[in-house]
Amino acid sequence: MTWTEAEYLDLLQAERRAYAWVMRHHGGMSLPKSWAAALDCYPYEPADEPYRGLVFHDEAWHWAMSRIHGERYPVEHPELADPSPAITTTPEQVPAR
Repeated sequence: MTWTEAEYLDLLQAERRAYAWVMRHHGGMSLPKSWAAALDCYPYEPADEPYRGLVFHDEAWHWAMSRIHGERYPVEHPELADPSPAITTTPEQVPAR
């Protein structure tokens, strides 16, 4: 995938927000811990990184649910197979540094 730096940064921030939202609302993490988890899952990758953005091949919902419930979550928790509509309608705060 080819994208500009601005497009990459927008997508990176959106996926971090979504991941943090899931970790708070489904994983029970505090705001700071959910953001730390999001930063771990979605680190910034330099433009010359050969597989930059590979993590984007699945949605943040999937990565967070896999972390919370394990890779078999779609089978063991079919009600969680699709992202909650609230993930896009509930803004997640960025913790103060």
